[in-house]
Amino acid sequence: MTEPNLESLIYTGVSLDRAGLNRKDEAWLAFKRRDGRGRIVAVWRNMSLVTEGADGPRALLPRREDAPALAKAADEMVFLGIDGEGLPIFSADLSHMDEHDAVALAGEGGSFVDLRKLGWLIPRDEAGLLAYARGLAFWHRTHRYCGRCGSPTESREGGHVRMCTNPGCERPSFPRTDPAVIMLVEHPGDASTPPRCLLGRSGRWEFPLYSTLAGFVEPGESLEEAVAREVKEEVDVDVRVADVRYMASQPWPFPSSLMLGFRATASSTEIACDPEEIADARWFTKEDVANFVEWDQADADQPRLPRRDSIARWLVQSWLDDVS
Repeated sequence: MTEPNLESLIYTGVSLDRAGLNRKDEAWLAFKRRDGRGRIVAVWRNMSLVTEGADGPRALLPRREDAPALAKAADEMVFLGIDGEGLPIFSADLSHMDEHDAVALAGEGGSFVDLRKLGWLIPRDEAGLLAYARGLAFWHRTHRYCGRCGSPTESREGGHVRMCTNPGCERPSFPRTDPAVIMLVEHPGDASTPPRCLLGRSGRWEFPLYSTLAGFVEPGESLEEAVAREVKEEVDVDVRVADVRYMASQPWPFPSSLMLGFRATASSTEIACDPEEIADARWFTKEDVANFVEWDQADADQPRLPRRDSIARWLVQSWLDDVS
């Protein structure tokens, strides 16, 4: 198996010092908030602010001094980290505003878009930064109240903790990340059968997009056990835990997952799909996959590849590189 190319994974590689110890210091945070050179990542209702550059879309990250009203209008300002020049980066959630007004605060030339529509076209470090800000903004909007006593919570430590305001509770809540396994299941073949990979089509998709299998990790379960269980539940294919190999991980804050990528070798090849999870699943050779089209192409009948920003696509490509 060749060494996987981790630099091709979208939403990874954010070059920030998250300053986990410093963000506990309110005086330090206040000083960073006043730095006019610091950048602001604007989020509006799970969409990210981008602009069209000469080489394609880019993240629009106005300096605080160039957009002074933006920080004041934000429903939540979250400290993201310190960039390579030593300057602070904050996110600003503008979801409570009209979209036009939110764009106007950030300056001309920008628009809010769903990052999943063009994340692979934006420079990798910028795409990762936008995803990071989006995930934290969603968490803040959905954790306004304490899960223990129901009292309001307030932001602390630069937006990385929400504290219950009830003096009798004061329970801290931290940004949620749900671990999910995603796996490229393969069969090595033999003298008469070439290597194949197993891809499935979700019943949620109206078009024939074939992707890797995936599912959330359950309590009391190892990652390898989760891989074997999900494959068995979804397509009734046997995978031994010993034949599960970790490949890479990808933040997927859409809204709050961490995708843990694996490759697994099947010990059986008969398929029986769970109709509630998988509409269709098949074994494909590398020649089959080479004839797939992109997920957003118009041909309704031809099998399509996973989106280019997903670890599913990365796992498929890694397998193709190995069997080519």
